[in-house]
This record gives sequence, C-alpha cells and structure tokens, in this order.
Amino acid sequence: MREEMARREAAELRRGHRKPRSPHGWGLLVALWLLAFYEPVVTESHLRRKNLEFIFIRFSAWEFEGCDKLWAGLVTTLCQNIRQHFGALPLSVFHVLGTRPRYASGFSQREWVLKKGTCLRLWGLLLVLAAGIAILLVALLVPGIKDHHALKVVGSAVASLSGSSLVLGALSILKNFLVSEKKKIERLTNSERFAGQLGFMSKIRGEVEVLVDFLAFMEVFERRRLRVVLEITSLDLCYPEKVAGVFNAMATLLSDANAPFIFVLAVDPSVIVPCLEQTGCMKGLADNGYLYLNRAVTLPFSIPEMGARSRLRSVEAAIQTREDLMYRIIAGNVAKTRGGGVAAAAFPGWKEVDSEAVVWIHEAFRCLHDGSDVLSRYLPENGANVRRIVNTIPITLRLLLHRSGGGVAEILSPRAAAAWVVLADRWPCRLSWALQCLEDAGQGAATPELSGKSLWSIFRENAGELSSLRQPLGKVLSLDDDPELFQEFLARDFPFGAAEARRLLAVTVNLDHSIRRQMGFLRALARLGKTAP
Repeated sequence: MREEMARREAAELRRGHRKPRSPHGWGLLVALWLLAFYEPVVTESHLRRKNLEFIFIRFSAWEFEGCDKLWAGLVTTLCQNIRQHFGALPLSVFHVLGTRPRYASGFSQREWVLKKGTCLRLWGLLLVLAAGIAILLVALLVPGIKDHHALKVVGSAVASLSGSSLVLGALSILKNFLVSEKKKIERLTNSERFAGQLGFMSKIRGEVEVLVDFLAFMEVFERRRLRVVLEITSLDLCYPEKVAGVFNAMATLLSDANAPFIFVLAVDPSVIVPCLEQTGCMKGLADNGYLYLNRAVTLPFSIPEMGARSRLRSVEAAIQTREDLMYRIIAGNVAKTRGGGVAAAAFPGWKEVDSEAVVWIHEAFRCLHDGSDVLSRYLPENGANVRRIVNTIPITLRLLLHRSGGGVAEILSPRAAAAWVVLADRWPCRLSWALQCLEDAGQGAATPELSGKSLWSIFRENAGELSSLRQPLGKVLSLDDDPELFQEFLARDFPFGAAEARRLLAVTVNLDHSIRRQMGFLRALARLGKTAP
C-alpha cells in the first residue's frame, strides 16, 4: 500500500498537478487560517485526483479485552491516532469553527470559499468591542465627561459582551485541545447513568462524524485522498460478546457510504464463527456465523498455503529474535579471531556443555533453514507456531545434553531433536497417543521386542482404538495437522524408534502431557469395560 501511495504521488506530479501539503510547520498556519475563515469545496479536479495517503492504525483486540466495551476501545484508538497524525490544534479548531466540505455547483475550480457570515460576525464583534472600549476610554479620560456614570456603564457593558463572545470561542478551542475525543468517549463509557440512555450511541456516532468531516476537510487541504486503514488483530483471543461488539463498532463506522475507513480484519474463521454464533447477533440469520461473515466482509481474502520460500523466511525472522544466540555468535567469532581468550574473559561462566549446546543449536537451526532439507517441508505456516518451535529447540537440546552428559551425541543428532520438536508441535494428539500406547505396552520396562519397534508401527497398531475415541478426543484431535503428512514424517523421513522416543520424551517441553493422561484414563476405562462381568 505504501508503494501504491508513492507511485500515485509521482504520477500526479508528472501530470503537472500541485504538490500536496502537510499540516505541519508553515502548513499548520495555513491550515488554521483556512479552518477559521474559509469553507472547503469539493471540485471536479479534486474528485479526479488519484494520489492518496493511507493512515495505518493497528488495533490489537487483546489489549482492550479487560474493558467492558471492547468496541469503545476501537473507536478511542481511531480517535487517538487521527489526533496524533494531524495534531491536536487543527482538530480542536475544527470542532469549533470547521465545516464539512460541500460539492461545487457546476464546473467551478475554486476549492476555498470565504465564510462571509463568519467574517461579518467577527468584524461586527471587533467593531462593537472597539466602540465599547472607545466609549469607556472617553468616559474615563475626557474632562467634563468623567462624571457621567451612565456612559461608563454603557462602555463597560458593550466591551464586556463583545469580548466575552471572543473569549468563549477561544475557551471552546482550548477545551477541545485539552480534552481529546478519546477522553470524551472514555468518560461516556464509564458513566453507568448515561450508558443506559438511548442517546449513548448517538453521542459516540457524533464524535465519529466529526472525525469523518475533519478528514474530508484535510483531503481538500492536503490535495489528496485520505483513507484510514484499521488493522484489527487478536480478535480470536477475546470473549464472544467482545467479538460481536467489535463487529457492531465496524458497522457503525461504515454506516456512512462515504466514510474513509478500510478495515483489515485478520482472524481465524474457525474461531470467530463459533463466537458469533454464541451471541445474539445471529438472530434472523439461522444462527449461521459464516453467513454473518459473508455479509460483514466485503473483500474476503483467505491466506493461501505458504510456499517453501515463505516458510524459510518465517524461520529466519523467528531465529533473529533470539538475542541470546546472536551475542553468542558474536562472541564465538571473537574467540576464533583472537584465540578464545577474549570470549573466556567476557563470559567466564561458560562450560564445555554450554559451548557444545550452542553448536548443536546452530546446527539444528541450519537444518530448519535449509531449503534442501526435508525437515523444512514440515514447518507450520502459522508464524506463532514457527516462533514456538524456534524457542523450544534450544531448551530441548540443552536438556538433552544435560541429561546425557554428551553420550547421546553418537545416537541422536541436532537434526533429529529439531524434527522431534516439529513433530510435537504439529501433531500433539497423534504423538501423545503413540507415546501412551508405548508406555502402556512396556509399563516402564524396555523389552527388546518393544525397543526394536518404530513409533509409526506402534501408532498404526493402535490407530483403530484412537478412531473409536474420536468423540471424547475430538477437540484434541483438531489440534493435529494433515494426518498423511504425519505418516510420511514417521514412516519415511524420520522413523523414530521406541528407544529414541522414550529418551526424547524426557526432554520434551512443547507437548501437553495432560493429553496423554486423558488418553491413558480413557484406555483404562475401555479395558475396564471389557473385563467387567
């Protein structure tokens, strides 16, 4: 979108159009002068302008989850960001003196029309004020008239009335400058007495309309179109009532056909739809959340499957957030160039196991980031899951080295440990089932027959029992990814054996062990039902 902005801006300048201006610096004085004494006019040339500016606003619904009215957080975020973008002073003056642009009659190209009424009122007040001050000065200073008390009263009254009108206007601007729209809305939402009245939403709508009118004014002033882009994220982490409230706020903001708002709603429909169906906003739509989304979203865009190159970029971005590894890389480079003395002096607590762990961690990350390695094919598309894997691999490798004392290096490799972390993240239910079946079969004793089996063969032998428990384990099964990829992972690319699985289970931190306990309980109940008389 920023590239599109720059491209359109350059195209408009090549056509010979006037350069856009900003309400900052000298432009602020021009904007205040036009706000006070001129009325904007939308002309034909303005409608033909192709250059535009996007005002990006990020709204994380999770940050406002604690408030009673999540939609109010959306509106206050909108008001606060617009105020920060243009400045508090222009918006405050617009509240008092500004007017919404009107459309030009005919083919007139005049974008600014003098406010004759405002100018006449201002000149009238200034003349009356000057007359009142003159009368008062004459009554106070001219000999022979000083004794006329009535003239002093008239002069004082005229000067006070005309001056008070100017002072009230200045105080209104000062009030809007000090009390932002965000504070006004927060004050309204905190008032329990006012929240129950019918005029509550109309007050909120009034504040939004002022913002819309102000944006329309700034479009004419800046000589370009303005669009406010609100990116709404983390909505699938909120309660159902809050989700419906945000959708209602979006409908309120978009109720005006000319509203300059664009909502980018980044959600998971499989989570949002049940939330909407639990609330009362589905009445009349046959309780169908997908139908509600189809009516609310005007441009659906489902993120396509992530390609191999995008997966590797996601892994690289997640690895770069590991600052503890970055400084160790730098320290390692210094040690290589200076013989290791500097590194030992800078980090005197390093031990042999820790240095070996750093080597293993980098080797594991290299395998993840290697496009030719089959492991990169199994990386998840979700960035949050990628970060979980990147954060878990160092812990798993350190625990593995700590428990083995270096003796496992001949059996397990950093690549195998990284593959195990990926397996636990992508198929937690199926992996937990295989591990539970392995535990029940051995009951802690590693028999030669059982140790020689692969984890895939153990899962395949007990897959029928897992299928019979689909109902009680339905929600846990929904955590797993493609089952065919699970088969390829264990049967072909990473055929972990029973002995390796036991060893890795002791250092597995990204697998919810309560899933295995629930599976063990269900298997015990099933066996109890079979042996009962």
